[in-house]
Amino acid sequence: MDVRVTGRGPAEPFLAARDLLGTEYDLELPVVVKIRENPDERTVAGHYDDRHELLVSRRAATSAMARELALHEFAHMARYEEEHPSHLQSTEEALFLALAGRSVERRKLAHCYQIANHMKDIYADDITLDIGPTEKLVAFMESSLARAVADSPPTDAPPGDYQRLTAAADPEITAVNAAFALALLERHDAIGDDHRLYDLAHAAAADAPGVSLSRFKTHFRSLGDDPDESEYRKALVDVTRDYAGGGGQAAD
Repeated sequence: MDVRVTGRGPAEPFLAARDLLGTEYDLELPVVVKIRENPDERTVAGHYDDRHELLVSRRAATSAMARELALHEFAHMARYEEEHPSHLQSTEEALFLALAGRSVERRKLAHCYQIANHMKDIYADDITLDIGPTEKLVAFMESSLARAVADSPPTDAPPGDYQRLTAAADPEITAVNAAFALALLERHDAIGDDHRLYDLAHAAAADAPGVSLSRFKTHFRSLGDDPDESEYRKALVDVTRDYAGGGGQAAD
């Protein structure tokens, strides 16, 4: 597996991730990692005929999670090369199938794209959690969910009763994110029944009574290891409809 790192930042995390992935998987195409100054986008991956590219902010490349982040992105590349349905299915096509004839808020439509990314992440992290240590990922998910829960107003809170700390902390997608985290870690027996993530997830669900934590956890956890294209498309359409619901006119 050929990995070349360019830009101002350390190569070590990416080479360490390469070595971890190489214990079980290989990439046919070379990977070009480009470290850049812009901190707004943590990572952006691209796939081309002759290479994979990974654009990484210098902040991410120098963080404590750099190796784990690189391993996660390399796992996406492995899924892409093996032509896994999760990485070939057009998100736009699936959302059109799921939402045709329905009226959907722009906010919720954006969340549907995030949910589709969670579906891809499940399959990428099935690789990373099989070959890499889980402690950092569990701690990262716990701290991220704790911040989101603290920053999310309940969906039934009266206007003005709550000062949202970050615009990104939407309670409904926070509840789905919590379901994703639990499903992923449960798929790999990475947390015990008494882990704090369960308390955080239930707090997130309490803030979003319209979102069923257990149902979305089932959506993510029950994804088959080796679905065909039709099975994967149906799973993505089902979870999208479950989240967006609605009726009437087609989505924006």
